Amino acid sequence: MTSSPLLTACRTLQTERRGLEQLEDALRGPMQKGFEAALEAILTMKGRLILTGMGKSGHIGRKINATLASTGTPSLFLHPADAAHGDLGMVEADDVVLYLSNSGETNELAPVLLHAARLNLTQIAFTTKAASTLAQSVQIPLIIPAAPEACPMGLAPTTSCLLQLALGDALAIALLEQRGFNAHDFGLLHPAGTLGAQLRPISNFMHTGQDMPLGREDMSLRAVILEITRKSFGCIGILDDEGRLAGLISDGDLRPALDRDLDNTTASEIMNPTPLTGTAEMRAQDIRQLMNDRPVPVTSLFIIDEKRRPVGILHLHDLLRAGLS
Repeated sequence: MTSSPLLTACRTLQTERRGLEQLEDALRGPMQKGFEAALEAILTMKGRLILTGMGKSGHIGRKINATLASTGTPSLFLHPADAAHGDLGMVEADDVVLYLSNSGETNELAPVLLHAARLNLTQIAFTTKAASTLAQSVQIPLIIPAAPEACPMGLAPTTSCLLQLALGDALAIALLEQRGFNAHDFGLLHPAGTLGAQLRPISNFMHTGQDMPLGREDMSLRAVILEITRKSFGCIGILDDEGRLAGLISDGDLRPALDRDLDNTTASEIMNPTPLTGTAEMRAQDIRQLMNDRPVPVTSLFIIDEKRRPVGILHLHDLLRAGLS
């Protein structure tokens, strides 16, 4: 009688978790020197990191390649079959090669191994077999623990693929930190989509010039209401004589002031003198968090320069249109 699908799923995760624990133990122990050598080889290479592998290992190699490329390590994935039909020309004298093979006996890797040896390249391998042909052919073999597969037959690559991927992630993030790669750098390499929008400077989204609702401290309450209505941001920035942002009046500030004399009440009497502001260098995700973290969420926010002069205004809808919630 088979177990329930839920029990099978949980057993799968438990098996793979134990594999990850074994990988961490290996990284702290017998794999440590090899990992550090691989890190140094990649950090100091003048070319690219060439990743290659067949089957499921190849799929994992493609994912690791994508992570490396987006975090500052020049890399590409080379399919072993394509390599043997002319794509070996992609591998050059300043490159480093990283092989992925669970068994270490993947025949299709042989042309790449021979070509890399001819070029005297540094070669790294992810494999579970220390005595395998692959492990014996490279300078830096990283021997992954031979943890049980989650497949009940022990055949479908499950845990082994997860450990390859986890080791690749560990290498990529270690490289990222060693390079000092930051969120700005990441944004330059990932300009599209919601993630790209989060990392763009807020200057890409803000409204500037005549679009900004602005007035002076001696502006009448009637004129304040007209300017807020015309510009549709639900607020107005109040400037001092030097053009600096002295305060802000929002729709919420207007309501308790509507019983005042509209022509003889000035903006300085009802403005908030300490409004929330941002700077043009801030990223969209930082501004979104700034607006959302207030006790009462802010819907519009002025962007100011180092002298507190308004250079733009942002509405929450600008971020929502970019896919930021």
